[in-house]
Amino acid sequence: MIDEVPSKRLFFALDCPPAQRKAIAQWRSELGLRTGKPVPADNFHLTLLFLGAVPLAQIHGVCEAASAVRTPGEALRISLDRLQVWHRAGVLSLAPEQAPRALLHLVYALEQAMLPFGFEEPAREFRPHLTLAREYRAPEPEANTPPEFFLRADRFALFESHKGRYRILQDWSLI
Repeated sequence: MIDEVPSKRLFFALDCPPAQRKAIAQWRSELGLRTGKPVPADNFHLTLLFLGAVPLAQIHGVCEAASAVRTPGEALRISLDRLQVWHRAGVLSLAPEQAPRALLHLVYALEQAMLPFGFEEPAREFRPHLTLAREYRAPEPEANTPPEFFLRADRFALFESHKGRYRILQDWSLI
């Protein structure tokens, strides 16, 4: 019998402020979705880097490495102005038409900081997005009003995913 190493399922992300969550959830409800599983508004975030199962013994080191990441020195402002469907993944999301350069630099810095821990490099290019629904198997819905949301973040965080809930373990200033 193989002993399983105790771990937590972790990812780095930008949190979505409560007022923004509410506005996005309301806009999503106006889409009248008939397919997919809506993501609870409390779970709205923009993933920077998914780590997966991280052994408990490594979490402190991961946090120390994240503390040393060079940040933009200013709050990030990300326009969520494009509704899109990722058919293969079954995801309905909001995304920026153009990802801010500072966001891309932050993601790259996090990827580099996590390399010593043996996390696999992402298989795909980073595509910033906020997931609205999972298991979505329909064409892009028609929106009465186009998405015009701005995610403003002055911190990034390490989240734990546990039983469908997300919890911030630690966060760091971008400023």
